Amino acid sequence: MNRYKRLLSNTFVFAIGTFSSKVLVYFLVPLYTHVLTNAQFGSADLIQQTGNLLLPLASLGITTAVLRFGLDSAVRKTDVFTAGLLCVMFGSGALLLLSPLWLLVRPLAPYSVLLMVFAVMSTLRSLCSQFVRSQSRVRLFALDGLLSTATMLLLTILFLTVFRWGVTGYIAAIVCSDFLSVLFLTVTGRLWRYVGFSGLQPNVLRQMLRFALPLIPNTLLWWITNVSDRYFVIYMMGEEHNGPYAIAYKIPALIILVAGVFMNAWQISAVTEQEDRERFYSKVGNHYTSILMIVASLILLGDRMIIRLWVAEDYYIAWQYVPLLTLATVCTCLVDFLGSIYLVEKKSVHSMLTAAVSAVMNLILNAVLIPVWGVNGAAAATLLCYFTVFLIRFWDTRRYIKVAWHLPRLCGGFAILAAQTVLLWWDVPYLYLWEGLLTLAMLVLHGNSLMRSVKTLLHSRRAARQDTETE
Repeated sequence: MNRYKRLLSNTFVFAIGTFSSKVLVYFLVPLYTHVLTNAQFGSADLIQQTGNLLLPLASLGITTAVLRFGLDSAVRKTDVFTAGLLCVMFGSGALLLLSPLWLLVRPLAPYSVLLMVFAVMSTLRSLCSQFVRSQSRVRLFALDGLLSTATMLLLTILFLTVFRWGVTGYIAAIVCSDFLSVLFLTVTGRLWRYVGFSGLQPNVLRQMLRFALPLIPNTLLWWITNVSDRYFVIYMMGEEHNGPYAIAYKIPALIILVAGVFMNAWQISAVTEQEDRERFYSKVGNHYTSILMIVASLILLGDRMIIRLWVAEDYYIAWQYVPLLTLATVCTCLVDFLGSIYLVEKKSVHSMLTAAVSAVMNLILNAVLIPVWGVNGAAAATLLCYFTVFLIRFWDTRRYIKVAWHLPRLCGGFAILAAQTVLLWWDVPYLYLWEGLLTLAMLVLHGNSLMRSVKTLLHSRRAARQDTETE
């Protein structure tokens, strides 16, 4: 199996597990918006996003190192998992000691204990799933995603509609689902076989920590870019505005859903495939960009219709925030792709420095733009930050791997998305006709190269099958 087929095969398997769990979020949003008020949903989303911030603190950033070093054939797998477990135990203990600090944050104070439990359990799940993925056990990873989807669905319905636990039920469903996932991966993956504290090689632990520790500020800095705008909106405009804004985030998150499936498979290929890397990265990167552009254009085409059909009437204003967040999300995914070069080269410090640029910009732009543009000021700040970091990484990563981007298609795609955004805001006559024509233009611009690649891949598979039959 060549590297393109292996990447495609792994992407397909990851899609089975990832799509089920991620798509579930979209099916549950109508339930959330009918059961929870704007303020409650805003609080629940803030707790979840803040909990995600605490994950690198609870693990000392080790879960990404578990993936990277687990893929390294020269490192003993028992050392990798044991080092990861040791760091999670130490980090979680330190985090629990600091938990009283969250009593000082007004929106989080009533849920401080639940927030800590959420962070610790999510960290354990991340450790187990990353280790399984580093072993290329993609089918087990996918099966865990399917089972996690089922438990999350059942627990959410139980906690929100039967017990009516509100915000607590929203978070408790995630915590319980993560616990069951850890239990499943431990038993089916027999992860206890990889625990050996007495035989742990100190050098492996040191190397993993050297790689992982810069990822803690890196994650904190990205959190500032991704989540601090929620705090700005709450404190400058009120909690009731954060609910629709949180809903708006979930529409372009469809792009991250598609990209995340690919990135799960790509991180394995990026580390393990070393032959003719620049050509490999360039071909995959340009196709990846085409998929992002097409999905983003389709989201903007259906923006208003999706919001109207999907959520309660009180949340309809969210459609206004979707366009800028969609453009920001495309930039986010491109930044993540270039970040895979830092992962391969173990340049976590470079990743941290570019994240610092984004975080500082985000704080300044939120303070400046929200008073001028309201909630869309927060969306604009996010877009400008990610676009800036994309440009920085675009040039910085060339010292390691020179990705040959197809610039006319890349710039043309951004121009089409910008035009769709302007038309949505202006509410021009025959809006859907113009949006449809622009989406068609995007399909022509980016779809042709994808179709040629698919045909080439299918042709190569057919030729290989014929050669086998001849033999």
